[in-house]
Amino acid sequence: MTITNEQSPITKLQRLFQRELLPLLGDLRLAILLLLAIAVFSISGTVIEQGQSLAFYQSNYPEDPALFGFLSWKVLLFLGLDRVYRTWWFLAILILFGSSLTACTFTRQFPALKAARRWKFYDQPRQFEKLALSAELDRAMLANLEPALQQRRYKVFQEGNKLYARKGIVGRIGPIVVHASMLIILAGAIWGALTGFMAQEMIKSGTTFQVKNILDAGPMAAPQVPKDWSVKVNRFWIDYTAEGSIDQFYSDLSVVDNGGKEIDRETIYVNKPLRYRGVTFYQTDWGIAGIRFRLNNSPVLELPMAPLETGGKGRLWGTWIPTKPDLSQGVSLLAKDLQGTLLIYDTAGKLLTTVRAGMFAEVNGVKLYIDEVVGSTGLQIKADPGIPIVYLGFGLLMVGVMMSYVSHSQIWALQQDGSLYVGGRTNRAQVAFEREMIEILEQLKTPAIEEEVAIGSTLAKES
Repeated sequence: MTITNEQSPITKLQRLFQRELLPLLGDLRLAILLLLAIAVFSISGTVIEQGQSLAFYQSNYPEDPALFGFLSWKVLLFLGLDRVYRTWWFLAILILFGSSLTACTFTRQFPALKAARRWKFYDQPRQFEKLALSAELDRAMLANLEPALQQRRYKVFQEGNKLYARKGIVGRIGPIVVHASMLIILAGAIWGALTGFMAQEMIKSGTTFQVKNILDAGPMAAPQVPKDWSVKVNRFWIDYTAEGSIDQFYSDLSVVDNGGKEIDRETIYVNKPLRYRGVTFYQTDWGIAGIRFRLNNSPVLELPMAPLETGGKGRLWGTWIPTKPDLSQGVSLLAKDLQGTLLIYDTAGKLLTTVRAGMFAEVNGVKLYIDEVVGSTGLQIKADPGIPIVYLGFGLLMVGVMMSYVSHSQIWALQQDGSLYVGGRTNRAQVAFEREMIEILEQLKTPAIEEEVAIGSTLAKES
């Protein structure tokens, strides 16, 4: 029989993972570098408008002159900076950072917790000299130390003339909870990027619609898009201040099933959205959809109004109203809001008159009655199934941070040759721990005997 030392490929991979890859992933420098990369790309996703149209990027990021000399719309779209949070490379960075946190947790945090839970007795006086805080007491008894420690919520382990006590083990669990919460946050962010979507709709008052105009969506977002229910805009209106500026705009929305039955209803405004089945409808914009009018004794007619280019000098909508059946004559109607004055111009561009909703004006020999200026509501629609997971992660993160502030304190004691050796250390709140140690040592003294206490170098410097 031949014995060979050649290792199998699986064993080689295991050794490579344990000796090379795992220490690399658990390196704190790699974690910091990945965290900085996430921060930088997140900032770019905040500064650069996400999910806009091609025309928007061509207008705002021209090739000549390019932003910073290189960032044109072509570069921006090629790198995916118009949808940073859904690009493969950003998700890869998140996954790599999560792998780094996991490796750090298993290679450092769990061993540290295991070592903190294991008690080890000191059986030589010289071992106490290595502690930052130590004392030697004559004629003090080890039996008197245990009640003093238990009074201060220490967990005490004693074996013969040796004692070990600890408290604050939760402070060692805290970093593990922090790492776990960050992994949950990353998982929620990745899940949201894969399954969420964002859409925008401009809907006329009184119209029922389904979400169609999707600007950005993950590869697994199809189940999140509403298919068996719709939304009806019952009414849209604007509240104005006394000065005539917009105070707030509102949309009365109803969720209806495919049979037209109302399922839910909510009046939304800025910072108060409608939420239904994981889809959120935000009030973000408004517009003028059309004008309802009458000519003499005609029935109510409606024409759409289109936004006009004003060169950044405000918002303006316009339409053309025929005043003769053969369309040979007509007037132009301009409006800037839902309740202001409407301007009427002839075909030569001359201002004829002004009119408000509920009033009429005589133009081209006919009476033009303005019944209503029809508004439209601008809605931003989002679905992000990862948000509850992210919120859970942030909640655990706060708990973990608070746990991490708990000091993990350890005390050793040894009764030998008529002397009691006592020493301890803590991972934080050093001054408070030194005061606690002094109180314990004072409690061990007896009135008849004056003890000579040798405090360690750290305590001497603090004094």
